Amino acid sequence: MTAGILGKKLGMTHIYDEKGALTPVTVIEAGPCYVLQVKDAKRDGYTAIQLCYGEKKTSRGNKAEMGRLKKAGREKLARFVREIRVSDAAPYQVGQKIAADIFAVGDFVDVNGTSIGKGFQGGVKRWGWAGGPGGHGSMFHRAIGSIQSGARLSRVTKGHHMPGHMGNAAITVQNLEVLRVDSQNSFIAVRGSIPGAANSFVIVKEARKRPKGFKKRVAVVLPPKKGFKAAPKAAAKK
Repeated sequence: MTAGILGKKLGMTHIYDEKGALTPVTVIEAGPCYVLQVKDAKRDGYTAIQLCYGEKKTSRGNKAEMGRLKKAGREKLARFVREIRVSDAAPYQVGQKIAADIFAVGDFVDVNGTSIGKGFQGGVKRWGWAGGPGGHGSMFHRAIGSIQSGARLSRVTKGHHMPGHMGNAAITVQNLEVLRVDSQNSFIAVRGSIPGAANSFVIVKEARKRPKGFKKRVAVVLPPKKGFKAAPKAAAKK
């Protein structure tokens, strides 16, 4: 079973499929990652693997981090360490390398990342409030307005949409189709967008809920349409 991999969001671009349709994709640098620790149900109560990705200076870490990485056969500190649950930890070993080729074209993945932080924002930007009249003298353009009935409850209900901190939250986008896999350069391209800014860390895992009617993508060569005439070849230059 494909567990998952750590990586970095590089940015968005577009590709063309076999029919010539343009599809927006996000390019992710998936791995290479190394297994730092393998947890099993008997010893730890659950099965999971700890992965590390990237490198950082030795001066930015401590001896405890260095000790953990040396056990896994790594000499440099890792920039990104996360744990991924697996159904069976037997196939994994400490120090094992995991690359982008664990995914194939047509697979569906869930991508977890941290959304771009936008600071303290008002309700119009944060929740899409309509706001008040924009004319002169209205005194109510983007203000809060009434937040609760005083006669019925005499309090503000929990979870009411109010101004506050926006963004910088962990978000998971589910069921993104893998359209390209470049194992040599450790790149994968998934359909659509994922959370986070460029060069931010992400976790790519096998989709937990496959979409209805799921069928793995297979390259198909369509026959020419009826009445189709191929363009004449250019005459060879003498």
